[in-house]
Amino acid sequence: MDEASRRSVLAAGAAAVAAVAGCSTYGEPKNAPAPSAPADAVLAKTGDIPVGGGVIIGASQVVITQPTAGTFKAFTSVCTHEQCQVATVEGGTINCTCHGSKFDINDGSVVKDPAPQPLAAKQITVTGDSIQLA
Repeated sequence: MDEASRRSVLAAGAAAVAAVAGCSTYGEPKNAPAPSAPADAVLAKTGDIPVGGGVIIGASQVVITQPTAGTFKAFTSVCTHEQCQVATVEGGTINCTCHGSKFDINDGSVVKDPAPQPLAAKQITVTGDSIQLA
């Protein structure tokens, strides 16, 4: 490859790197907030939420749990440690796999660090078999 061709290839590569860097989201949260579901939108059906467990509704950033039969709770799905999305609900806890934080399905309280605060509660209504944000 001659010197002119080598310079052209290097210049094209540098331009591509600059273009990609221009698309970065430096300084923004790891998981930008998703648009909230309208209050009248059905988030889940009661039959979809296991007793002693829960379901993560990622698009609405909500976790719905059913600690005991017929009792439904809702919390933000954004971990209070580094704002990662929680990943699972099992064993009586809402689990963030980014750094290992765990939250109680009854009240969102921290069960395992490093999360510094509980998950914020969300208000829901249960009408028939539909669960909606209040």
